Amino acid sequence: MTASTDPALPKNPAEYRRRPLGLGLWSLMALCVLCVLAGAGAAVLAPRLWEGAPAQEPQPAAEIAAPEPAPPPEPSPEAAEIDRLNARIAELESRGARSSEAAAAALAAAALVDATQASTPFGGELAALRAAAPGLPELAALAPVAEMGAPSRAALAASFPDYAARAASAARAPDAGDRLADRILYVVTRIVSVRRISNVSGSGPDAALARAERALAEGDVVGALEALETLPPAAREAMSPWLAQAERRAVIDRQAASLRARAIRDFGDGEAE
Repeated sequence: MTASTDPALPKNPAEYRRRPLGLGLWSLMALCVLCVLAGAGAAVLAPRLWEGAPAQEPQPAAEIAAPEPAPPPEPSPEAAEIDRLNARIAELESRGARSSEAAAAALAAAALVDATQASTPFGGELAALRAAAPGLPELAALAPVAEMGAPSRAALAASFPDYAARAASAARAPDAGDRLADRILYVVTRIVSVRRISNVSGSGPDAALARAERALAEGDVVGALEALETLPPAAREAMSPWLAQAERRAVIDRQAASLRARAIRDFGDGEAE
């Protein structure tokens, strides 16, 4: 079939050219512009719309009630008995420790007291007692005399007559204005010691020396020192070496007696618990 015979084909050849798009292209461009304007308007108006909307308050979280603590379990009779046994054991151990400490202190005190009875120093025994029972008041009192010691009571009693004779002679020393006879008598008494040792009454030097000698015979050094306090200064000066030794012995004896009583009391308390 040819074009001249087909009634549907255009007879004018100019009609075979491509037709322009025309109105369809302009419509598409207009649609794109409208979309851009709509997007810009939404970008501008959306924040304002959100600001005007009421904010939703945050809902408080639901409070969860804490579970009540469970009551402590009641101790079983076996556990209570074990606790009582442990407490009893601890008490017995504490008593045993205190008894051991008291016994150690008592032994150290006894050793120190025995050492003080001799004429030798007792610094080692004093240090041992200080280690076993620090803080005792007797330790501070004995410290000044521990390194030197003091003559025993027997040694003081043995040396007393010689010093007593010097004291009696010094007590009779005449003054510058005394008679010649008194001076001659004083010279004689210095060569031959004359002292009344049987008369313990009265306030004279011989009586005081006699009382001191009797106290020393009984082992009472403190009593002897008290008796010699009434001697005149010259007589005490003549006895000064002996008095210094006797005073150290008196300090030692007093503190030793205190230590002995303390050791017996503390050790007895420890045994009674």
